Amino acid sequence: MKTPLAIAGLLVLALMLSVTVTASLHQDIFSAAQKLWPDPWFRATLADAYCGFFLFWLWVAWREGSWSRGAVWFLLIMTLGNIATAGYLLLQLKSLKRGEGIQELLLRKEPSCASMVVSCPRFGVPGLKISQLRRKP
Repeated sequence: MKTPLAIAGLLVLALMLSVTVTASLHQDIFSAAQKLWPDPWFRATLADAYCGFFLFWLWVAWREGSWSRGAVWFLLIMTLGNIATAGYLLLQLKSLKRGEGIQELLLRKEPSCASMVVSCPRFGVPGLKISQLRRKP
């Protein structure tokens, strides 16, 4: 699963860098926005993209588990868009250890109270490890 995701991430990164550099050489983003803003489809597409960036960032911030890393990724995602999302995917794939799969890619990096040991009062059962609750394949 890691290789197809890495290929997809590299393709998206290459495509976005290519179209962004080409567009930037043609016209700066501010003069383009002045011309395009009156078009309702431009505004709808922009809102759609940024809502998607925001939802992706919510997952990134949750996964990173740190306000500072979350803030950095917020700035990167909101300014670079899918260049940053592809970069995040590639960085996370690179950090996977041998034998780790999609679950480790999608879940939180740093263990929370619930993922280490279920000993918080709201979870009950002191000392019960989450790994004991998961079904083995």
